[in-house]
Amino acid sequence: MFAVIKTGGKQYKVKKGDKVKIEKLDIEEGKQVNFDEVLLVSDKEGEDIKIGAPVVVGAKVIAKVLLQGRAKKIDVIKYKRKIRYRKKHGHRQAFTEVLIEDITT
Repeated sequence: MFAVIKTGGKQYKVKKGDKVKIEKLDIEEGKQVNFDEVLLVSDKEGEDIKIGAPVVVGAKVIAKVLLQGRAKKIDVIKYKRKIRYRKKHGHRQAFTEVLIEDITT
């Protein structure tokens, strides 16, 4: 069984037992989180598919927060030739890693 959930403005295809890195949630590590915005639910073979309009009514995905972290740093460099203009800026995106425990319909 798999589902497509929406969180943080993005969509993720998940199944039971998956570890997924999603946009940061303000929930402590070890706590459970429920995702109510389930866009699609399917059984293991993909035969019984329920597509929401916009969400599947009564479906939810239960997950456990494993880790609150930050991704690797990316460097953004601005440069203009001939005028000695250089600017360096870095960014680390915050994320939450969750373990999908159950998918209910």
